[in-house]
Amino acid sequence: MRLLYTIWCAIFLIVLYLLLCPIQFVFLQREAWKPLAHKINYIWGTLFFIGIGIPVRVEYRFRPLPNQVYVFCANHFSYLDIAVMGLIVKNYFAFVGKSDVKHIPLLGYMFAKLHVQVDRNQPNSRAYSLAKSIRTLASGRSIMIFPEGGIRATEMPRMVPFKDGAFTMAIQQQVPIVPVTILNNYQILPDKSPVRFHWHPLRAIVHPPIETVGMTQDDVERLKQQTYQLIDTELMKEKKVLAV
Repeated sequence: MRLLYTIWCAIFLIVLYLLLCPIQFVFLQREAWKPLAHKINYIWGTLFFIGIGIPVRVEYRFRPLPNQVYVFCANHFSYLDIAVMGLIVKNYFAFVGKSDVKHIPLLGYMFAKLHVQVDRNQPNSRAYSLAKSIRTLASGRSIMIFPEGGIRATEMPRMVPFKDGAFTMAIQQQVPIVPVTILNNYQILPDKSPVRFHWHPLRAIVHPPIETVGMTQDDVERLKQQTYQLIDTELMKEKKVLAV
């Protein structure tokens, strides 16, 4: 049954995107239309979770203001996290993600047009992506980033240490960090073979922002640790609940 459920999830995901892709393609042709292309991703995520029967339960301890610029930072244990962030965060934002996505037909075109790519095989790629992210923030658009630098955790739900980039750009532009805890995606779609979907209600927490006004680059480490602790505290609470 789990294999059949996984096949249904994959087919529904692809068919749904193929139906929405032509509309998104049109919106990607002009800069002024790109927020509409971004909304297509939100519609895609909403319909996908409805179609696979997984309820999305988000605890909004803070509701981001639509016209405010933020750097959203979330833990990253599952490839499902990308779809989830596009669903629970309503702001117009750019992902910072691996350039490998650009090789996926159709989806790669959208990613290259809307988001910030990091090519880990290129020595200057991180500096380039940081500079582009800073320009994105300066233009009035938020950034969404997984500060672990990918799916790197080996003992779920313990995160690996965060990288500096998200906190450097937030301080440079003096915009708030909004931590997001994705509690159980690693149970729904674990990052292991064979790929299998498991049915669980999806749960996440959007935390109050951490202000960066007045901070300097000397505060990057402190800001990074504060964000890590906020997310980690909720993950450890969840781990204790599951252990009971």
